[in-house]
Amino acid sequence: MSGFLVIVESPTKARTLKKFLGSKYQIMASQGHLIDLPKSKLGIDLEKDFEPRYITIRGKGKVLQQLKEAGKKAEKVYLAADPDREGEAICWHLSQALKIDQESPCRVEFNEITKTAVKEAFKEPRQIDMDRVDAQQARRILDRLVGYQISPLLWRNVRSGLSAGRVQSVALRLICERQKEIDAFVEEEYWTLAVLLQANGADTLFEASLERHLGKKVALADRQAADAVIAALTGVPFTVKRVKKSQRRRRPAPPFITSSLQREAATKFGFTGRKTMTLAQQLYEGINVGTQTAGLITYIRTDSTRVAAQAQAEARELIAARFGGDYLPARPPQYRSRKSAQEAHEAIRPTSLQSTPESLQAYLSSDQARLYRLIWSRFIASQMSPAIYDQVRVEITAGEYEFRATGSSLLFPGYLQVYPTAEKEEETVLPPMEEGQSVTLAEFLPRQHFTQPPPRYNDASLIKVLEEKGIGRPSTYVPIIETLISRGYLLRENKAFTPTELGFIVADLMKRHFPEVIDLDFTARLEERLDEIEEGKLERNTVLHKFYSSFEQQLQAAEQEMEKIELKAEISDEKCPQCGENLVYKHGRFGRFLACPGYPECKFTKNIVKETGVRCPLDGGMLVERRSKKGRTFYGCDNYPECRFTLWDKPLAQNCPRCGSLMVQPNRRRKGVIRCSNKECAYSPASSAGDKAKPE
Repeated sequence: MSGFLVIVESPTKARTLKKFLGSKYQIMASQGHLIDLPKSKLGIDLEKDFEPRYITIRGKGKVLQQLKEAGKKAEKVYLAADPDREGEAICWHLSQALKIDQESPCRVEFNEITKTAVKEAFKEPRQIDMDRVDAQQARRILDRLVGYQISPLLWRNVRSGLSAGRVQSVALRLICERQKEIDAFVEEEYWTLAVLLQANGADTLFEASLERHLGKKVALADRQAADAVIAALTGVPFTVKRVKKSQRRRRPAPPFITSSLQREAATKFGFTGRKTMTLAQQLYEGINVGTQTAGLITYIRTDSTRVAAQAQAEARELIAARFGGDYLPARPPQYRSRKSAQEAHEAIRPTSLQSTPESLQAYLSSDQARLYRLIWSRFIASQMSPAIYDQVRVEITAGEYEFRATGSSLLFPGYLQVYPTAEKEEETVLPPMEEGQSVTLAEFLPRQHFTQPPPRYNDASLIKVLEEKGIGRPSTYVPIIETLISRGYLLRENKAFTPTELGFIVADLMKRHFPEVIDLDFTARLEERLDEIEEGKLERNTVLHKFYSSFEQQLQAAEQEMEKIELKAEISDEKCPQCGENLVYKHGRFGRFLACPGYPECKFTKNIVKETGVRCPLDGGMLVERRSKKGRTFYGCDNYPECRFTLWDKPLAQNCPRCGSLMVQPNRRRKGVIRCSNKECAYSPASSAGDKAKPE
């Protein structure tokens, strides 16, 4: 016997722990799972209470043998996989393979990889939590039952290589249903009316919006309706009816959990879920900072907003020292996690607030630094006082009509001093006014609008809706999205998801033949049952039997009734220049393209050029739709590289009446109405409509 053996998952984590523990400890990495269900078959004995049949993963036998040999020589073996269900299952498999006594306190768990946290964890090892293991096994078995029994039906009736996961099918349904809403959407015109007013003695004008007519909310369907109101108001005096002053507190958001970190990184930096989690894993497992190595953030797969008392105390000291006592709330804030959150976990936070983003700049990559700053700032902000706004609401009457003007000014920044959010309000200061005071009309501002379809899901919005509906868990969001894309069910276009024809077909088949599996409420309830297994309130096999009793009936019916669908290739009129066959449309990572049907003998492919019908203002070439390296749509001349004219917004076949430049339609991300592409001109038909509506 010689020393202690500690087994973790990753080599990076192993290297970090080696620097914390003495020479008596040997640290080895399992490199993830070593034992799992077989890939080639179901691996579940349906006749023996869903008994899983585990095998050593192909290619992992050598690693497992090395761990066994090291375990035989060690005085004691500690299992230190990540602190979640999957980590608990890895430890259980290792304990079985290394023949560790099930009663032995061999499990070491820490939420952050720092010297203090690790040494404290080794003082109190515990037994493997079999409730956690059973919850993870139940998830794997459920996913295997669904995926390995529905997928062959899709291979037989649609196309080989397809899959139908228990959670991924629900996500696919959400995306397909949203696309159907978009396709069925009919744009409707509507108008709003505002007025520019001047209070007596004030130098500046302020804007008020039309709200009510005879006490009822106003809806203007078209320009004629707006003109009718303008005509009715011409010459009518405007009077201040009511002035209401108040203060509003805007509270900080809680510290990050896995889903909110992925959403915020996608919104602020355009990171995919995979990129965010890869960077976060690096920050969690350990970064070399000068002569020291330590994990910079706490565990990254969590759905709990709980913060340790010690971390809150450290945050309060820093806030008081850096910003002053006004920025400290009377008591440390407490944030409510969702019902199913695992409260043994903490929110994602820095392991030490002394490791400021500025002090680590030289040791982190650009993307690591951006993500760390986001986590550090969000955590500090979550422990600070609310922002306070002074608000004024003024109701103004003009004949039978009522207008409203609102002003807002930041009185006290609070947490915004550290974490200015994307939704930070613009200050609007109104001049002093009193009830009964007359104000002068300067200009009518009629504006044309069109209703917008619901936006397509992107990484951030899909993760948000999955979390809100209780579908999946923090560790599953990234694999769900990647699987749907890799199977050809979705395309990521301009960072949003568009279902392919294949995606629609699979979603419709699942909805028709497996309504329970694809039902949102049913899937969410199943997640709750898994939580109850972990809490020791339910037996694993009770949940499995209840699920399979109805699923088996649906499976048998689908085997008889699922229709065969032939995915016909969409043939183009364009000939292959190499073999003369008509090219067919295919789907790839970056959208549709043309390919020769003679593949693999003929491998010719061609990008699809989508013409806009608008000529380039520089050389007369055709402006075509293109895709940037990051997948964003833009428009450029087809004579590139000789002509480098480009636009982010869609060009229109009309010229600006003021300067002659192209008119453009801004995309949804760059919200706005039709306008001139010349920024110095900035002409817009909607804004110019007000020019004709000025009062005499």
